[in-house]
Amino acid sequence: MQFSMAIPSTPALRGQRDGIGFATHAADMAAVWDASAKDPRPLSLSALPVTPVVGAICPHDDYLYAGRVYREILPALTARTVIVVGVFHAYARSGFRDRIVFDSHAHWRTPDGEIPVSDLRAEWQAHWRPTDWSVEDEMHDAEHSVEAIVYWLRHRHPAREIVPILVPGMSLLRLLSLADGAAEALAGVMSARGLALGSDVAIVISADAVHYGPDFGHCPFGEGGIDAYRAAVDADLDLLRTSIAGTVDSSRIAALYETFVDPQQPDRYRLTWCGRFSIPFGMALLDGLHRRLGNAMTRALPIAYATSVGLPQLSVRGDLGLTAPASLYHFVGHPAVAFTSA
Repeated sequence: MQFSMAIPSTPALRGQRDGIGFATHAADMAAVWDASAKDPRPLSLSALPVTPVVGAICPHDDYLYAGRVYREILPALTARTVIVVGVFHAYARSGFRDRIVFDSHAHWRTPDGEIPVSDLRAEWQAHWRPTDWSVEDEMHDAEHSVEAIVYWLRHRHPAREIVPILVPGMSLLRLLSLADGAAEALAGVMSARGLALGSDVAIVISADAVHYGPDFGHCPFGEGGIDAYRAAVDADLDLLRTSIAGTVDSSRIAALYETFVDPQQPDRYRLTWCGRFSIPFGMALLDGLHRRLGNAMTRALPIAYATSVGLPQLSVRGDLGLTAPASLYHFVGHPAVAFTSA
């Protein structure tokens, strides 16, 4: 894969892929944090639960567009170790599929300093079928969907650790099989260490919602304009409230998968949410962990929603910029979902 990094990686330290849409300096991260708490707010879908948040869906779009939505969901995570389930945007070009992708870096760079990769990663790998995963640093270096969230997780929480993974394209059966094996291996490690889901370990699923417009090849309500925009937003909200919200089980996961992609040709979008594989895998992983750790079922609760054109850009000074334009003919949805033990 041909790509460039804003700050190149070293063997021990994962650098930074996107130095435009995401903060690179502590001052920029602090400015985004402060600005993201100010009005106007994203559309509120539900209050954050009072029970521990065991997982989340969070966008990975530019901070100036989506920062308010990051702020709605990520502070609810209190676990020290966070598994970040990333989108692998370029999996088709790389020819890689059907396995989960780890990296080998000991730390990741963030604007606020390094964040360690938990030693949970190595133990998880040791208990998981080696045919189900691969270590590919170059693929992680080429991807921005994990780092976008990691910087928010590190900000104000210097003791936090991460385990980054990427989910490429695959069939539904393969996805469910991988998630089941991942849950079995991880639950065994967590039980042996006395780690609890939510208080010690949490899972964040990286995903932007609809990508609408001719550039994205997705115009079911017309090429754009206010009516198309409203219809696309309504469709996203309906999916959040009906297809994602509620108790997580295999039937809900399968229905979501088939909403996002053609199950006979998984590379073909039906709905251009870039979390087409990360969301079903992350939800199946959470469900499998709950079942194996003896907890109640996983419940999804949509928290907030916005789009790249629905709110003013964050007003911050510094080096932050935009990696793509936004208009009523080219916009992206930003979902926030919390997962709890039902």
